[in-house]
Amino acid sequence: MVKLIASICLLVVLAVVNQAQADNLQCNIKTNAVFKGWPDMKEPCIRSMRDQIQKEIEASTQYLAMAAYFSTDTVNRPGFAEHFFKAAREEREHGSKLVEYLSMRGQLTDTVNNLIKVPSVKVTNWTGLSALEDAFKLETEVTKSIRELIKTCEGTSKKADDNDYHLVDYLTGVYLEEQLTGQRDLAGKITTLEKMMSSHGQLGEFLFDKNL
Repeated sequence: MVKLIASICLLVVLAVVNQAQADNLQCNIKTNAVFKGWPDMKEPCIRSMRDQIQKEIEASTQYLAMAAYFSTDTVNRPGFAEHFFKAAREEREHGSKLVEYLSMRGQLTDTVNNLIKVPSVKVTNWTGLSALEDAFKLETEVTKSIRELIKTCEGTSKKADDNDYHLVDYLTGVYLEEQLTGQRDLAGKITTLEKMMSSHGQLGEFLFDKNL
């Protein structure tokens, strides 16, 4: 019994001491602290990057709509559907990588709320050929936008600090290379499908789909 009372008294003393120590503790962590030491990206370049992210998301959504169209049971072109599902994933990944790049450069501290807007899509009764032609037009628009982004981030003055060398190299070596390769691939598919349909009609599209 004596040991129990002694233990209770010890716990009470420890609790009082801990409370006294806690009262003397102060939290010095700043709320909503934003690191201010990032090397500056020029504002025109940042705006163009954000616009490019939106264009990549819009392209991804458009390809997703095209993939869904060819997946319907009334159209049933699984080859075209898979092609456009893949294209949608690639464009979404492009947008994600640009977001990650802005984050790496410290440009996503407090301006994320308006980074991506929900896009609208064009839905029509595509044929395989018209869908590939629309995809080619979309890819050329995205490529043109990337070229303009590169020009913006290169700067317009002769000052070295106006040229964002790292970003320009990244866009030229990764994005532009992939865009041009993709355009060439689409152009080849369009030519092949046109030849098949000119000699076999709708059967040509059916056979093309099976090998897409």
